[in-house]
Amino acid sequence: MNTTYPVRIGVQIRPQHGTYRDIRKAAVTAEELGVDVIFNWDHFFPLSGDPDGTNFECWTMLASFAEVTEQVEIGALVTCYSYRNGHLLADMARTVDHISEGRLILGLGAGWYDRDYHEYEYPFGTFGTRLRDFEAGLYRINRRLGLLNPPPVRDIPVLIGGMGEKHTLRLAGKYADIWHGFGNAETLIRKNRILDEWCRVVGRDPSEVERSIAAELPLSGSSREAAESVEQADGLVEAGATLITLAVDGPDYDFTTVQEWLNWRDSTR
Repeated sequence: MNTTYPVRIGVQIRPQHGTYRDIRKAAVTAEELGVDVIFNWDHFFPLSGDPDGTNFECWTMLASFAEVTEQVEIGALVTCYSYRNGHLLADMARTVDHISEGRLILGLGAGWYDRDYHEYEYPFGTFGTRLRDFEAGLYRINRRLGLLNPPPVRDIPVLIGGMGEKHTLRLAGKYADIWHGFGNAETLIRKNRILDEWCRVVGRDPSEVERSIAAELPLSGSSREAAESVEQADGLVEAGATLITLAVDGPDYDFTTVQEWLNWRDSTR
């Protein structure tokens, strides 16, 4: 088992198909249950269910999360760099970090959902151009964070999400404090091995990058299936994950599965 970092449970509150009152209540509930990190996402439209259903913007929501919670870390899983100027994004992150008194995780990604780009009139480009822009943006963000007055409350942890072995994992090895991926334990072992090599290329100790993964969850959310979903937990930790994130969707934001995973986490401490 990887013991470099304590095992943590995150929740991604997906801001689709609910009212903002539902979302705010879900954030408060998540903290009361004892989750370690609350994430949202950075999309302008739902990704499942009715494609034109309700949805809310990422960073204004994070400012709200910062006010209605007290101890839990917060962040986007993940912010699409293409949607905001890098200098502005750094300033937004610094501001939310102050509102939360130092609880922000800056989750970043190169972007992929073409509808977001097209409907909000951002240039979609190609996968390659988005990655090049993203790499340049990481430099801009780091530079601006060092110039802001006042500076962030803490050195804001940078989370980079994505599975690309030649580019995204290379950037994670260079810039990330946390890398976030998807899949089962076997996939995680492979990606971790590649990320370790990229860390060594740039002279970093691979243990400096925490490994995060989205758990594969049941569709129904029944109590039985929620309990069964935890059976994958030990394997994910053995594969190197120490931050495991579960998704909850609107409008009901059911925390049955989350509670089962929190019970498991507590049993390991």
